[in-house]
Amino acid sequence: MYRVRMHTAPEPPIKVEQHRDGVIVLTLNRPDRLNTLTVELVDAMHAELDRLTTDNRTRVVVLTGAGRGFCAGLDLGGFGEVPGSEGLGTVQTSMLTQTRIATLVQKIRRLPQVFVAAVNGAAAGGGLALVSACDIRIASDSAVFAVSFIRVGFSGCDIGTSWMLPRLVGAGRAHELMLTGRRFDAAEALRIGLLADVVPGERLLERVDIAIDALLAAPPMSLALTKRGMWLALEIPSLDTAIEMENRQQVLTTATADQPEAMAAYVERRAPVYRNR
Repeated sequence: MYRVRMHTAPEPPIKVEQHRDGVIVLTLNRPDRLNTLTVELVDAMHAELDRLTTDNRTRVVVLTGAGRGFCAGLDLGGFGEVPGSEGLGTVQTSMLTQTRIATLVQKIRRLPQVFVAAVNGAAAGGGLALVSACDIRIASDSAVFAVSFIRVGFSGCDIGTSWMLPRLVGAGRAHELMLTGRRFDAAEALRIGLLADVVPGERLLERVDIAIDALLAAPPMSLALTKRGMWLALEIPSLDTAIEMENRQQVLTTATADQPEAMAAYVERRAPVYRNR
């Protein structure tokens, strides 16, 4: 009698789902490890972010985690070997690994798609950095946050957190959170400005969908330029420089076919039909 052995394909470290037209969901998919970062997960995320650079149909990306966590940071059990690090010294390998992880935040920031963080659970260390890099942040009331890096012996400044967090919650509060590494809950995250909203866990995706409705009501180019302009404005040194940037954005959007369609739809109280032209 023969026994048939069933081989189950391993789960991908990132799940990519078409949520609706123009919207995809990226789910960090290591639920048994609270979606901690490994080389496989980071590489899979890089691959998807690179694909999005030429995806003109996707306008919104929802970033979330599988199971009860969003992302609890680096997998302390072992990150894995970054491709290209073979034969390098310890410092060189560490720098390559560090850069590989941190570049995720830079890619999210630079992409034209609006990223919505649906924080379903713990977001610590690198997980908090990914949340901070997103454009809109909505969480379950069971979510918890921590900068964490300093608690495991590293600098509290990591993966762009020292730049992003003070701009989101203010320098004074960011300093306290980064220096102590303490945990804080969703209610505090909402109060200090890290989150746009907090809802019961069973309503998280419903609340995210409300945000998506509002985002898709804007013309594609208007949405992408607003994302870019908002982040650039945090780096611009003067009001006059910011206004010069805004003036150019307005001229660009006025020259599109979608702008008069948006205005007509608003006046006529109907849904707009955009062609990204």
